[in-house]
Amino acid sequence: MIYQRLQEFKKANRHSVFLWGARQTGKSTLIKSLFPEALRLDLLESDVYQELLSKPQRIREIVAASSSELIIIDEIQKIPILLNEVHALIENKNKRFILSGSSPRKIIRSQQNLLGGRALRYELYPLTSAEIPDFNLNKALNAGLLPRHYLDEEPELLLANYIKSYLEDEISAEARIRNLAGFTNFLHKAAFSNGESVNYSNIASDCGISSPTVREYFQILEDTMIGNFVQVFQKRPKRQLTSSPKFYFFDVGVVNYLLKRRDIVQGTEFYGYAFEHFIFMELKAYAHYSMKNFDITFWRTKAKVEVDFVLGENEVVIEVKSTSNVQNNHLTGLKHFMEDYTVKQAIVISHERFPRLVGNILILPWQEFLKRLWAGEVM
Repeated sequence: MIYQRLQEFKKANRHSVFLWGARQTGKSTLIKSLFPEALRLDLLESDVYQELLSKPQRIREIVAASSSELIIIDEIQKIPILLNEVHALIENKNKRFILSGSSPRKIIRSQQNLLGGRALRYELYPLTSAEIPDFNLNKALNAGLLPRHYLDEEPELLLANYIKSYLEDEISAEARIRNLAGFTNFLHKAAFSNGESVNYSNIASDCGISSPTVREYFQILEDTMIGNFVQVFQKRPKRQLTSSPKFYFFDVGVVNYLLKRRDIVQGTEFYGYAFEHFIFMELKAYAHYSMKNFDITFWRTKAKVEVDFVLGENEVVIEVKSTSNVQNNHLTGLKHFMEDYTVKQAIVISHERFPRLVGNILILPWQEFLKRLWAGEVM
């Protein structure tokens, strides 16, 4: 199946760009399809890697021999020092580069330059509903939305290999984690906190490691684009609010595997968690791909009244409910929030069949919400 990815490079005809994204999100496939004539160097190829690692300056000769004005370097984080040569070629030879990789963490930690603002930053996420013909929500909530996993009829083996070879081995090696068993245990315990306020002390106790180490591990996950913190909306608070952020992994399927969740079906507790996680990933991808880059936060009082997502400067507030019959008690968080703030739209995303308006709260079927989101009608 060919997906029409929504990440565009509108300014790549004039600027060099970085493209970051977790392994298997489809970065190489996207770049090759959009820029088939570009000179491409893949640092996953061992001979290319060894040659440029031992002699980074050789890229000057390779570029000089090519008629292409655009050069693609895949997995640039594997040889951070190569960016010095890239920098010089941009400045002195007016060349343009597309530099892809799983994350900039290794480059930043090696104190190599990220081209001093000379390259635009783009990110690629797992697939979105708008990129998949005949999108199947149940499949997405069970398999996740990494392209290979979503397509596979039995994705469990692929997920197991992904978590072992990438999350446990590669990420821990890149971050130079010495306690590999502790990090592996942390990944599984962190999955229990997915979509919840993070309690560092509890996770530390469960893993047998210190709270500062847990904080460091979460930061590694965010730095390597394996997850994101969602902060509490704190604009002029009129009530006492919780202070702990929430954390979401970058893919629903990865969390399912870490938690050993199987056969997620509507009406179960796991379905509600996975559904909310999926909506978060749609919001995050839209914010980036649309280049609107609005903030996504959440709101929770110490009395445990909550709104799942606050978009921008409280323009839109969203509650996610997996029920097909939204009741008045499901609107409590939104009503409390609107007592404190003026909003443009208050939305409940649900499994109801038809849109309906309850006071000034719009209840939408999830399909209708996603249609409006990707049409630019929500933000």
